[in-house]
Amino acid sequence: MLKKLICLQLLTLLWLTSPLSAQEIQKPNILFISVDDLNDWIGCLGGHPQAKTPNIDRLAASGVLFSNAHCAAPACNPSRTAIMTGISPHKSGMYDNGQKMREVLPKAELMSKHFSNHGYWSAGSGKILHYFIDAHSWDEYFPKKESENPFPFTLYPENRPVNLPRGGPWQYVETDWAALDATDEEFGGDWLVSKWIGEQLSKKHEKPFYLACGIYRPHEPWFVPKKYYEQFPLEEIQLPPGYKEDDLEDLPPAGKRRGPNRYFPHILKHNQWKQGIQGYLASIAFADAMIGRVLDALDKGPNRDNTIVVLWSDHGWHLGEKQHWQKFTGWRVCTRVPLIIRAPKGTPGLTQGTQAGITCTKPVNLVSLFPTLTELAGVSKKESNSGPSLVPLLKDSNAEWTTPSITYLSEPGSYGLSTEDWRYIHYANGEEELYDSKADRYEWNNLAENPKYADKLRQLRNLGPTEFAPLKKASIKALTKIKWNKLNKPSALAPASKPDGSTFDVFFINQSKQPVQLFWMDRAGKPKPYGGIAPGKTQLQNTRPGAVWYITDKSENALGYFSIDDRSAKAVIPAK
Repeated sequence: MLKKLICLQLLTLLWLTSPLSAQEIQKPNILFISVDDLNDWIGCLGGHPQAKTPNIDRLAASGVLFSNAHCAAPACNPSRTAIMTGISPHKSGMYDNGQKMREVLPKAELMSKHFSNHGYWSAGSGKILHYFIDAHSWDEYFPKKESENPFPFTLYPENRPVNLPRGGPWQYVETDWAALDATDEEFGGDWLVSKWIGEQLSKKHEKPFYLACGIYRPHEPWFVPKKYYEQFPLEEIQLPPGYKEDDLEDLPPAGKRRGPNRYFPHILKHNQWKQGIQGYLASIAFADAMIGRVLDALDKGPNRDNTIVVLWSDHGWHLGEKQHWQKFTGWRVCTRVPLIIRAPKGTPGLTQGTQAGITCTKPVNLVSLFPTLTELAGVSKKESNSGPSLVPLLKDSNAEWTTPSITYLSEPGSYGLSTEDWRYIHYANGEEELYDSKADRYEWNNLAENPKYADKLRQLRNLGPTEFAPLKKASIKALTKIKWNKLNKPSALAPASKPDGSTFDVFFINQSKQPVQLFWMDRAGKPKPYGGIAPGKTQLQNTRPGAVWYITDKSENALGYFSIDDRSAKAVIPAK
C-alpha cells in the first residue's frame, strides 16, 4: 500500500512538473490582424486630422503602440513575405510585387505552419499573402484554402471606372473611388472576413489558435458603402499634412525619379485629389469598423483573456506627398505603419502581459513579428528569422534598443533606414537622403549635402547592410497571361499602338504548329516586323504599356494580336 502511495505521488509530481503539460495549459491564442495599404492616418498616430479609427485606437489604448514601426518593403508581396517567413528581403531576395514567393522561397515555413507544427490550429481569412493562400500552410481558411483565392465575394460597380478615368494602360485598373449604395453585408468583402473570423473567436477550440484576419481596405479600389463617405463631406476634406508643393528640389536624381509619378498629375487634371482623399478616409473608416466587429467578437467570446492581439499594416501610402501617389518609396510616409501588440497576463514569454496605453518610440520592423510571437507563445523559435524579438520592448518600452529598422526597395542596394530620431535613405547608385525625424516629421529638408551633418550621415550609412541577395525574377510559368485577340480575316490588321509608360519584358510563346511572324503596330497603325517565332518556341520582347503586337502566319495572313497592359507578362499564341 505504501509503495502504491509513493508511486501515485511520484506520478502526480511528474505530471505537475512536466514542461509539456505546463506549456499546453499556458499556450495563448493569437489573433493576427492585417490591414492593407494603411499609412499613419489613424487617430492614435495622428497622421491626418480627419481620420476616424475608434476601434484601432481602443486596441492601441489597451496594449502597446509602436509609433516608429516600419515595413520590411514598401510593397505588398515582399512585405507580407517578410512578415510570414520572418526573413528580410535582403536575405531572401524577395523585393518586388512581380516575384512569386514559392519560386524565391520554395521551402520556407510560414508563421501559420510553424504554429500549426507546435500544437496550434492555424486558420485565416482574407489577404495575408500577396493574392494567394498557400494552402498547405493552413489548417483552415475562408474562402476555402484549395481555391488559392483569399477574397470572398465583394460588391463592385457594374460600370467602371466611376470617378477617375483611366489615363492609359500605365494606370492600375483599380485606382478609382466611389460611395456605394449598399449595406456592409451587401458589400461583402471585409464584412464577410470579419464575420468568419468573429465566428471562430466566439467559440472554444480544442487547440490554441493562430487566427489571421486579412482586412483588404483601404487597398484600392476605394469602393465602400456610402455611410462611410458621409462621415467625410467633400467640402470639408483637408489635404495631406505632409504635402509640400516644392518638396523635390533638394532630392538627389534617384529620389526625383522615385517621387513624381503619373498618378498624381492625372488625379489633379481630373480635379479628383480631394475625392481621392475622401475615398481613402472612407475606406479606412470601413476597415476600422470591420476590425471593431472582430474585436467585439473576441471581447464577448470565451477567448478574451488568453489571446494575444497583433494589428499591422503591410506598408504606407502616398496621397500627393513628394508628388507621388501609391507606394514603392523609401520615405517615411510609405514605410511607417501602424503596429499594435496586446498580450494578456500569463503569456509564457511575458507573464505580466502588456501594459495598457503604452507608446514605444524605438525603431522596429514588421520582420520582427515572427520571432516576437514565438517568444510570447513559448514555442520554438525559427532560426532563419532575420529580426530581433520585440518582447524586450513589450516589457519596457524604454529598454536599450540599438537595432535600426530597414525598409528595402525594389532593387537590391536601395533601402530606407530608421533610428529613433533620424531617417536615412540609400539608393543603389550611392545617392543619399538624410532627415531629422523629430524636427522634420514630413521629410521636407534633405540634410545629406549639408556638411554640418556629415558625421551623422556617416554613422547612419555604417548601420546599413552591405550585402544583398539578388532579385530573382518570376518564371514565365508564373507570369500573367495576356488576352489573345483572334482575327478572322487574313487581311485584317490590329489596332495602332498607344505606348505610354516604362518598358518591361513580355514573353511571346508560340503554341501553334506553324511558324508565326511578330509585328509591332506603330502609332499610325502600320505593322513593323520583329522577326519570326518557330513552333513551340518563345521570344523575349521589351515593350511598353499600350503597345499592340500583331501575329501573322508565315505568309503574313492575320492570326490575332495582343494589347500590352502595365506589367511583365506572357503572350501565348494558341494552338488553334
